[in-house]
Amino acid sequence: MPPPSSMTSHASRPSPTLTPDLQLGEPMTDTMHAEFVVLLDALAHASDETWLGAFDAWVAHTKQHFAQEEAWMQEMHFGPRHCHAGQHRHVLNVAGEVRRQVADEGRFETGRQLVGELREWFAWHVKSMDALMVEGLRERGIAKIDQVV
Repeated sequence: MPPPSSMTSHASRPSPTLTPDLQLGEPMTDTMHAEFVVLLDALAHASDETWLGAFDAWVAHTKQHFAQEEAWMQEMHFGPRHCHAGQHRHVLNVAGEVRRQVADEGRFETGRQLVGELREWFAWHVKSMDALMVEGLRERGIAKIDQVV
């Protein structure tokens, strides 16, 4: 994971799976968000046999994604960073418990319910928490902000 101040414009544009309402105009953030959505989609379509592997791939990405955001917020001394990071911790804690239930008890329905709930949470989180974070990055000149078209 690059240090927070090394954000550059060479990040690729987000994939079409990231709807315009979820694009914030910051290349690394939009790319991480597109990857989150792609992995969540893969999880939604995974069979019972492949579900845990898809879930683990989503969790690995999500941990790095959240760590990057938290590093940026720490670097800019972002006021609401503790609330934002608390949301991240909560999602990962719930994900860990759901993974346990699926792996130990075969509760795939609980896992699949989580995927639907994560879609709703993610849209809210991006439009509120992440939008505020990106605005802070913009104000402090930490990120190259692209114009969203």
